[in-house]
Amino acid sequence: MVTKVVMPKLSLTMKTGSVGKWYKREGETVEKGEPIVEIISEKATYDLEAPASGVLRKILVKEGEEAPIDAVIAIITAPDEQIPEEELAVKAPVEEAETIERVLASPAAKRLAREYGIDLSLVRGTGPGGRVVEDDVKRFIQEARGILPKVREVIPLSGYRKTTADRVSTSFKTAPHSTVVMSVDFSEAAKLHEELQVSYTAIIVAAVARALAENPMLNSTIEGDEIKVFEDINVGVAVATDRGLVVPVIHNADKKSLREIDAALKDLTEKAREGKLKREEISGGTFTVSNLGMFDVEFFTPIINPPEAAILGVGKISPKPMVSADGKILFKPSVMLSLSYDHRIVDGAPAAKFLQKVKHYLESLSALQS
Repeated sequence: MVTKVVMPKLSLTMKTGSVGKWYKREGETVEKGEPIVEIISEKATYDLEAPASGVLRKILVKEGEEAPIDAVIAIITAPDEQIPEEELAVKAPVEEAETIERVLASPAAKRLAREYGIDLSLVRGTGPGGRVVEDDVKRFIQEARGILPKVREVIPLSGYRKTTADRVSTSFKTAPHSTVVMSVDFSEAAKLHEELQVSYTAIIVAAVARALAENPMLNSTIEGDEIKVFEDINVGVAVATDRGLVVPVIHNADKKSLREIDAALKDLTEKAREGKLKREEISGGTFTVSNLGMFDVEFFTPIINPPEAAILGVGKISPKPMVSADGKILFKPSVMLSLSYDHRIVDGAPAAKFLQKVKHYLESLSALQS
């Protein structure tokens, strides 16, 4: 019996995935439930299990290649079963037809074009049959406006980086962004950080989760003509890795203690940097926190992580003058918070009220621990 291995859909917004590594070669025996391929999608990795026992007869999507969800990436058969050659030759389907024109060019021309980041289809070839030769590329460089900088390396926009690029592009095109900014006295949060030995990000996640429980419109999404308000409060935290930006999710953050949030965050961050996040650890986010304070960033306007309604940007801790209750000017640790929100769902006043509530929890030690 022929069994098709297909590209899984790991999240609601996933459209394509790429193959990181095949754990089995063509012709090798596989057991049902055994991990056979590493799938890279949604900025994390996932081991796909064999849907049936048998022989991995044909791999259709090779390592490093992408395919849309539900595309056939491999075929498993019984040990003594053969399948028609035409079925073995089937390529994974694509969502949109793409025509790739091959440019006839010499190896030297291709090498020079790569070095300068030139699209060979734009170069007029003077060689036999219109072949692009090295002199054609040199002429193109000389005729180009200005002086083209030499390209150090070419990095394919694929895997995590492509997913990030697609998501932020979609977010900015579809969700009208607006941002409100607020300064927060971080004295109490700093005390909590020292006393409990928990990270600042964990403290911020705890404050956000509590504020979301009281301001549910920030914990929602828009689908067509409907706004869906989530019951679960699942806070994603943006993590920078060598592979790109990853957003692991702390599920039911409003029901976790500060120590539990800190422990979960440390575990997820380590997995993210090792590329070992599981499907459920990157799915179901309802709000995102992006902290760039450790990079000396004071303020920035983050882009919403679709399909969520808002994202909180966190800057670095800096001493700033503040007026005390008795009128004295004191220097206290302060942080700038920037909330970007989808203006289709939330107006300025509700967004400001939510940010005020986050500020309240960060400035009140007892409220944050209760």
